[in-house]
Amino acid sequence: MDITDATRALAALAQESRLRAFRMLVRSGSDGIAAGKIADALDVPHNTMSTHLSTLVNAGLVNSRRESRSIIYSIDFDGTRALLSFLMEDCCQGTPEVCLPVLESLLPGCCAPNNLAGVKS
Repeated sequence: MDITDATRALAALAQESRLRAFRMLVRSGSDGIAAGKIADALDVPHNTMSTHLSTLVNAGLVNSRRESRSIIYSIDFDGTRALLSFLMEDCCQGTPEVCLPVLESLLPGCCAPNNLAGVKS
């Protein structure tokens, strides 16, 4: 990911309804959620939510697919990983234990010394 793509993705997330929708889609995994259900759950008008979801799709963070009469949105794992990698790529500066707290907060128990080969703790 280059800085232009990262800026676009971060700008897409820099709005409360879009960030809430994105987090909802992260939790839903690859199954995704219909646009109308996202709008209802977040108490956002359907046309406004469609615009927000389109922004997330254009930023490479969300995918959409048609199922019958509904548009189903799901997280774009590749785009999301690319953004996270971009943000973290220089974090450790040769000392990976610096980043272990981030991993531990996301995956409790993941970072025991015997779970991460080659990582100092």
